[in-house]
Amino acid sequence: MLKAIGKSINIRTSSEAARHIPIVIIGNTPITENYYEKVDHLKMSGIIQNVWSLNACPLDEIADKDNLKETKGKGFLRFDSLNELEYCVKDLLSCDLNFFSSMKTKEEIGKYITIACKESTNEMKAIKFLSLLNEHK
Repeated sequence: MLKAIGKSINIRTSSEAARHIPIVIIGNTPITENYYEKVDHLKMSGIIQNVWSLNACPLDEIADKDNLKETKGKGFLRFDSLNELEYCVKDLLSCDLNFFSSMKTKEEIGKYITIACKESTNEMKAIKFLSLLNEHK
C-alpha cells in the first residue's frame, strides 16, 4: 500500500500532463483500519481517485466487520459485482478531472479567486484560476 501511494504521488506531481490522469490503486484485499483516514484524505486531496478492491470475499471465514465495503470518504471501495465496477469505471472516465496543488498565502489565493470570478462561466473561472496558479509557481 505504501509503495502504491508513493507511486501515485510521484505520478501526480511529475508533470502538467499528469493533472488529468485518474489514479486508482487496485487490489484484491481490504485495507487495514490504519489506512481508512489516509485513503480518504488522499482521495479528498486529489492525489488518488480511489483504492479499489476487486475481491468481494478476500478471506476464508472473514468477520463482517473486517470485510469493509467502503470508507466514510469513499477513498476505499470494494466491488461485489461486475456491475458495480463497471459503473465506477464509467463514472471515473466521464469526468474531466484537474488536479491542482500549491502552497500560497490566503492573500494570493484570494487575489486569484477575485480575478477568476470576473470570467462569465464556471468553467472559464476554473480555467482562469488554474492558469493563475500555474503562472505563479
